[in-house]
Amino acid sequence: MRCAVGVDVSKSKSTVAIMNEKEILLEKVFEIANNRSGIAELQKRLEKYSDCETRIVMEATSYYHFPVLFSLKEADCFVTVANALAVKKFCDEDLRRAKNDRKDAVKLAKYCCEKWERLTDFQLCDEIRVELLFLSREYDKLMSTQTKLKIQLTELIDKTFAGMKETVDAESRYQLLLDIYEKYWHMDKAIAAGKEKFVKDIENLAKKHGHKVGKRIGEILFDTVSNNVPLRPCNSVTKLAVKSCVSMLRQVLKATAEIITEMERLAKKLPEYEVVSQMSGTGIKTRARLIAEIGDINRFKTAGSLIAFCGIDTPPYQSGRFEAQNRRITKRGNKHLRKIGYEIMRNLKISKPKRDAKVYEYIVKKELEGKAKKAAKIAGLNKFLRIYFKRVKEVCSKN
Repeated sequence: MRCAVGVDVSKSKSTVAIMNEKEILLEKVFEIANNRSGIAELQKRLEKYSDCETRIVMEATSYYHFPVLFSLKEADCFVTVANALAVKKFCDEDLRRAKNDRKDAVKLAKYCCEKWERLTDFQLCDEIRVELLFLSREYDKLMSTQTKLKIQLTELIDKTFAGMKETVDAESRYQLLLDIYEKYWHMDKAIAAGKEKFVKDIENLAKKHGHKVGKRIGEILFDTVSNNVPLRPCNSVTKLAVKSCVSMLRQVLKATAEIITEMERLAKKLPEYEVVSQMSGTGIKTRARLIAEIGDINRFKTAGSLIAFCGIDTPPYQSGRFEAQNRRITKRGNKHLRKIGYEIMRNLKISKPKRDAKVYEYIVKKELEGKAKKAAKIAGLNKFLRIYFKRVKEVCSKN
């Protein structure tokens, strides 16, 4: 006898439906709390069906399903974490659409019955990969905050010291920009200090960061002061806004750097780290995140599966004599992986590698064929993932 269990997980509780292979409910649909006592109750109820072949299906719901999932896996249960879109397509077969937690649990149990032979047991990743993925997602959130703060800082500079960002800004000189703006947060402060002192202070700040252009930057900045009119007065309110923004941005920059350092430390313990490090386009900010988002390569049967997971596959669209030629990527995959992959492609275009340059040459080839630059990079990412799959699969199969 088969026992299909559908678990509809929400933030604080889960709704459970248990039915047999004939899609008949074996007991009334019930709810449990997503805590130790609630999960213990679920396990106790499932013990009644220990003589049956039991399989449990739940949807991937961000991280809310983790407590139930991990507890059931520790109890050695067969659990499938179903793709939410696949479940939705299955539920759309019903003519009458109604939605609540109880109906969703029943539909998941029916999904379990229908797809029984195709269900795959969820495999717990090793601890390093779990930690890497967690840090990768936290890094993305912090980068979103960092982007907003940088925009806010730019607006403040335009209002209080126009021209400073254009003169100082560069990826390698961003800390210098923060130091200068924190000290001279308004052009009136520079005028009050005088040109000689102002230029000397900028030169000293630049030397602290290893830059030799402090004197030139100071002179350019002071020359712009006499021609510009500030949009904000030099008062305590403006000072508070500037100091707060600079302080928060420093903290976020420090946090993102620390996360990348920790991810590098963890990634070095994985067999694929050396292989990925040698691939052109990957650097300290991308390789550990790439490994984290792809995870265990053995999850994918073919390179095509990895490409579909990334969401850059272009499935065929044909009917009768019609066959679409200009197809779009599905974007039904890991958006974080797509973002990292595109970042790697941009790095390739900037660095123009001479070693291991197959992907770079492929991007250039596609551009020469007339493809848009973005489309050429996506094509390059497709090739990059195929190379990644082949090289990492070889390394992991030996370990």
